[in-house]
Amino acid sequence: MCDQDHFEDDRLEYEARGLVTRKQFGVLLGAGVAMALPRTANAAAVAEADVTITTPDGAADCYFVHPASGKAPGVLVWPDIFGLRPAFRQMGKRLAESGYAVLVVNPFYRTKKAPTAAAGGATPIQDLMPLARALNETTHMTDAKAFIAWLDAQAPVARNRKIGTQGYCMGGPIAFRTAAAVPARVGGVASFHGGGLVTDAPNSPHLQAAKTRAQFLIAIAENDDKRAPDDKTVLKDTFAQAGLSAEIEVYAGAAHGWCPPDSRVYNEPQAEKAWSRLLALYSKALV
Repeated sequence: MCDQDHFEDDRLEYEARGLVTRKQFGVLLGAGVAMALPRTANAAAVAEADVTITTPDGAADCYFVHPASGKAPGVLVWPDIFGLRPAFRQMGKRLAESGYAVLVVNPFYRTKKAPTAAAGGATPIQDLMPLARALNETTHMTDAKAFIAWLDAQAPVARNRKIGTQGYCMGGPIAFRTAAAVPARVGGVASFHGGGLVTDAPNSPHLQAAKTRAQFLIAIAENDDKRAPDDKTVLKDTFAQAGLSAEIEVYAGAAHGWCPPDSRVYNEPQAEKAWSRLLALYSKALV
């Protein structure tokens, strides 16, 4: 899981190495405004809306965006600890422009409507930990079932295609558990700088994910790998033994949190590499 020292140390280190600039965590980040993402080639026209989804625990405020015409494979996006915000709306819209019907959720809806981080990606982590700690395996599973059922009920979603799910930071293990919760529907799973994918518990997300038939993309930050160097090997061995396709890579020079464009350690070249691998995963797994 995230912690403030983790982020602050990373910011200082990567700024010193010239991998990020003050522009990337200045006034705009303090306001929770995302930096502009690269344009999508041959972008599809999209339709977007704020939606409310009924779950066993209440009403979840979410963002739904999809190609303006035709049907598309569904994708469920689990944000990082900073929650549903402009950066993830941008990312969801960009994915929709690439041909997917995308639901970006507020994982903290039980406690607070989005935005749940006052300063976006610049919000102190300790301010958000109570929100994260209120979630657990049960909430992950029940939410996954409710959100995928909602996606399947939407006209733009292709029911004859598998659904994808992707998670960032704390969203990584939730994406794994989404596949375990609805194994018949989830075909592709991606984790970007996921925290807590591998634990010693019998309900570890990686063990639950290995019981599915999904294909996986697991992008690991360089500094996360230094902190837990055995995780990548455990993941590779577990998925290999289960006979599952899994692309597992440590992203050199990337710090924990490098993918969202409002992150203090946003690394555009490596974020774009991860994005291209995500599209490659979905192109083969969501069939």
